[in-house]
Amino acid sequence: MQTLYKDLVKHFGGQKLTAAALDVSQSNISGYVSGRWNMSELVAIRAEKVTGGKFKASDLCPSLKEFQRVTA
Repeated sequence: MQTLYKDLVKHFGGQKLTAAALDVSQSNISGYVSGRWNMSELVAIRAEKVTGGKFKASDLCPSLKEFQRVTA
C-alpha cells in the first residue's frame, strides 16, 4: 500500500502538490506514505477522479475493496 501512495505522490510531483490536488494537508499525505494510516474513502475517490483513473479508489482505500466484495 505504501508503494502505491508513493507512486501517487510521484505522479503529482511531491507531497505538497499531492495534498493540494486531493484537498488534504501535507501531513495527511505523509501519514499515508509512512504507513501511519490509510486513505479515507472520500480522498481515495477524489484521487481517482483527479488522476483520470490512473489510481483506482479501491486500490488506495482498503475499505472500498471490502465494500466492492460485499456488494458484488
